[in-house]
Amino acid sequence: MRPKVAILFKMKSKPVEELRKYADVDFILYPSVDELKERIGEFDGVIISPLNRFPREVIERAERLRVISCHSAGYDHVDVEAATEKGIYVTKVSGVLSEAVAEFAVGLTIALLRKIAYTDRLIRSGKWESHAMIWSGFKEIETVYGKKVGILGMGAIGKAIARRMKAMGTEILYWSRSRKPDIEKEVGAVYKPLEDVLRESDIVILALPATPETYHVINGERLKLLEGKYLVNIGRGTLVDEKAVTRAIEEGKLKGYATDVFEKEPVQEHELFSYEWETVLTPHHAGLSREAMEDMGFQAVRNLLVVLRGEIPETLVNREVVKVRPPEEVRML
Repeated sequence: MRPKVAILFKMKSKPVEELRKYADVDFILYPSVDELKERIGEFDGVIISPLNRFPREVIERAERLRVISCHSAGYDHVDVEAATEKGIYVTKVSGVLSEAVAEFAVGLTIALLRKIAYTDRLIRSGKWESHAMIWSGFKEIETVYGKKVGILGMGAIGKAIARRMKAMGTEILYWSRSRKPDIEKEVGAVYKPLEDVLRESDIVILALPATPETYHVINGERLKLLEGKYLVNIGRGTLVDEKAVTRAIEEGKLKGYATDVFEKEPVQEHELFSYEWETVLTPHHAGLSREAMEDMGFQAVRNLLVVLRGEIPETLVNREVVKVRPPEEVRML
């Protein structure tokens, strides 16, 4: 019997065509948790995006499910502990989005310092005389060139950001769980303790994963070290205490904040919406490029198929699951 797989978002067509060679595929687009609870018992595998929550209450209904393939590098939207207890393999993609996300991080930074999004809104509202408005009533616009850029997290994305920022005439400081001699040699990046990076940088870019250790790594105390500086987040929303950031902006201490991620997503209303000059806000789409989405889709499909063939993918998140349910018991292909 062919495996039955659910895809919970609008996935690129070519990876779906590849999956259909081996499995029957149903689309359940962006279901609520209640909808998913009703349907999940039908499927052997599922491919999900970061916008698809997969909590314990869904997993407990997943009687046939063998694999949850995340169409993302992050997997904090999945209750991995519950999946492991149930013998469900959880996989992620790796190395696909680095260039796209790094490019987006640089774009956010430029937009924040040069006020591109803000002035775009001005001209659309008929206010061509933006020069007079900005120079007479607002703070200065700045260049990225010549700044010290601090990067928290020097994995594949952090390194890709560092390369781009170095080419823009900046000095690179960084903090990561371990030193990265390769990027130090390549772009002259200087490793420093976390607080020193915050203290010495003009712009700080967050490229860390969401873990218990990184939760609110930027909090009220550390924001004091960012007074008069800019903060950019393309990691995860939980890296930042958003209420503390809002206070820092309101009090004029943080010059600006650009983020692609929020503590609670999706966002309908947010206190940061009030600060148009000081913020650039985007809806978690740093990795959304045609090329990256297609590559990520193929990897998500490949990860799912590897599990259903009774093998262990390199990108398996919950490796202890093999003790609960050995790969040979998962095999369907």
